[in-house]
This record gives sequence, structure tokens and C-alpha cells, in this order.
Amino acid sequence: MRSGRRLSERWFNFVLWLVALAFAAFLIGLGALLVDDLPQVEHRFTLQQFLDKEQAQTSTDALKQIRREQDDIRRQAEQAQLALDAARSASESARETFANWLKTRNATERVDQDPALIARTEQLDALKAAERAVEERLEALSRTGLDLSERETAQDSIETDLRAAGQEKLDAAERGQELRVFGYRLAFTLPLLVLAGWLLLKRRQTRNWPFVWGFAFAAAFAFFVELVPYLPSYGGYVRYGVGVIVTLLVGRVAINALHDYNERQKAAEARPNEERRTDIATDQAMQRLAKKVCPGCERAIDLTNPAANYCPHCGIGVFERCPSCDHRKSTFERFCYACGTPGAIPG
Repeated sequence: MRSGRRLSERWFNFVLWLVALAFAAFLIGLGALLVDDLPQVEHRFTLQQFLDKEQAQTSTDALKQIRREQDDIRRQAEQAQLALDAARSASESARETFANWLKTRNATERVDQDPALIARTEQLDALKAAERAVEERLEALSRTGLDLSERETAQDSIETDLRAAGQEKLDAAERGQELRVFGYRLAFTLPLLVLAGWLLLKRRQTRNWPFVWGFAFAAAFAFFVELVPYLPSYGGYVRYGVGVIVTLLVGRVAINALHDYNERQKAAEARPNEERRTDIATDQAMQRLAKKVCPGCERAIDLTNPAANYCPHCGIGVFERCPSCDHRKSTFERFCYACGTPGAIPG
């Protein structure tokens, strides 16, 4: 006989554990929705809220003006470059024409062409002067563009400083908001964990134990799993701190329970054999015997030895002879399984 628990009872307990897990799953889903929606109690900050509006507007306007002037300078420079290309082309063409004319004049040696020489030379000088004027204009535009670039760099620096100051204020506001939201979540999950601990201590043996365990699973999951993705950097201290405190409390309870158990066992072993057997429930005794340990002191005993009727450690009677059929049976069995005679000591 492996256990005194009925088969139907084991199935009922299995179903009740499924109920506990289902209850925990629904509570976890509900808790996840609540934790996700908690940030909505706070509004979202933007950088623009923390900039000096007057300085920011002045800086923005200055940058826009500089960039408009730069665009205008670029257009003028493009037009001047086209004009320079045209002037250089005209000057080059005039020089080629003049060179050909000089060759003709040298071949004929005509003196009457000297005024034409002077006129052509003056025309070439005029074209060269026009070309130089366009080059000077391009140089002036280039200097203006360089000045505008320097002004833009300086204004960008001012803009960067303004945004850096605003970003510091934004970061401080977001840290404060993060702390508040974390406080909301902690205020929601920590009491659930405390309540779950109290229920496990006080109500886990009641008929509603599946709901107690389901609530405990959900509370532990909410605090140690669902809260983790939302924890800011300081949140880890809270989570691990609570874990340390819970571990210390559970460890202390376990240590005290072990000490009390040893004291109870010592006191029980000093009591008469009949009283000790009466205090041990049949199901509990049969479960311990199935594990090959003494039902009284829970130390290992040799159940295969037909002469071993008493525990060699605590002296409690483990086996006896049935008064009706003389069959060897456990002293904790309510009936002899050979003849069905009731035992002397009902568990």
C-alpha cells in the first residue's frame, strides 16, 4: 500500500491545482494590463517644454536668417560663376581672333592697320577687365559665405547650449516622473506580495487553498517578473532588497520550525508507545512507511526484516500480529488486509 489517500481524492487535488493555476493565470493577465496602464497617469514631457522660449525663438530666427542669406549667396555665386565662364570664353575667343589678325598684319606690313591694333588691344583689355571684375565678385561672395558659415557655427553653438540646458531639465523631470510611476507600480504590487504571504501562512490549509495558492503565484509573478521591465536603475535595489528581507524571514521561520520540530520529536519520543501511535494519522503513517522511514521519528528503518516490529531509533511499534488471523500488519492500519479485522489502535 503506497498511500492512504483515495484515488478520487488524488484526482480532485489535481483538478484543484489546475484551478489554482488558472486563477493565477487570469490574475497575472489582469495585473499585466494594470501595470502597463499605470504610466498613463503621467503626461509625456518634450524638450520644447524646458527651453527658454524667448532665447530659443531668437536663436531659431537668427539661424533661419543666416541660412536664408547663405542660400542667397549661393545663388549669386552660381550666377557669377556662369558670368565668369562666359567672360572667359569671350576673352579666349577674342585672343584667338587677335592672334590671327596679328599674323595677317605681320604678313602684309600695312601701317594703316595700327589704329585697328590699338582698338583690338583695348577691346581685349576691356574683356580681361570684365573677367577680373567677375572674379572679384566671386571672391567677395566667397568671403561673405565664409563669414556666414562662421556666424552659423557660432549660432549653432548657442543653439546647442540652449538645448543642452533644456535637456538637463527634461532629464530631471523624466527621472522624477519615472520615480513616481515606479512608486505607483510598487504600491500596487508590494501589498499584493505581503497579502499573499499572509494568506499562505494563515489560509493555505483551508478548503479554499486553490485560490490562496493562485493568488500567491500571481502576486509573486507581478512583483518579481512583471515589475522588472519597468524598474529604473534604483528599482533593482528595491527588488533585491525585498528578496533579501523575504529570504531572511522565510529562513528564520524555517530555522525556528526545524528547532520546534526537533523539540517536539524529542518530547514525543519520551511519551508512551500507545499515545504516540494514536497521535499519528493513518494516511501520514502509511506515506512514511511507503518511503521506508519510521512514522514517528522519520528515520530510515528496515521494513523487509520480518523480526523488526519496532523502530530501533525511537522505539515506536511499527508492526504487530493480527489478533484474528495472526497476520503481520502495520500497527497504523485501521483494518487487517488479510482478514479485515479492525485494528486495536485506529489512526
